[in-house]
Amino acid sequence: MTRAGDGSVLVVDRDSHQVLRFDRNGKLVQTLGRRHFPALGAPFNHPTSAAMADDGEIYVADGYGNANVHRFAADGSLRQTWGEPGQAPGQFTTPHAVWVDRGGRVLVADRENNRIQVFDRDGGFVAAWGDFYHPMKIWVDDRDLVFVTDQIPRITLPSADGKLVGRCRGAINGAHGIGGDSDGNLYLAELPPQEITKLERID
Repeated sequence: MTRAGDGSVLVVDRDSHQVLRFDRNGKLVQTLGRRHFPALGAPFNHPTSAAMADDGEIYVADGYGNANVHRFAADGSLRQTWGEPGQAPGQFTTPHAVWVDRGGRVLVADRENNRIQVFDRDGGFVAAWGDFYHPMKIWVDDRDLVFVTDQIPRITLPSADGKLVGRCRGAINGAHGIGGDSDGNLYLAELPPQEITKLERID
């Protein structure tokens, strides 16, 4: 589940092979994919994550059954698909999370390849960031700080060019998801033990 810049919420329904968008009142306003209809090399086959760009385009990591990133126009029409199984730039082994930052970069957690791949909005490869172990989720805050959870488990803070800035483990057990609030606090969806953990920002 990811909050979009317009206040709506994107929900990835993995086993139904769909991405659902809800408005602030919980009303379903958009559906991507065909319910219970998996597709190979096309949307979707057990999708893993979704993110919205500032112009309303939606990017979906389709990582459990496919090895793709799909790009949709704001109206829900498919504009582009890229990726294939492998370890080379632009290839994926379980693309598990996606985020579009304010600079227009598409960040993809390439889980089993232990890296974050960075693309432009058209799917052009920009860079690969290493030093992760099965990265799970990406979140970028209002200060453009990038947070990545992985299966150590830990949280890593890379710089804009992928260099290590900070890292902590704290009390986390396995953050499958991460988000934050306007005060800089972080919220971790942990599996196990099926709970939400709050980490408070300390200035």
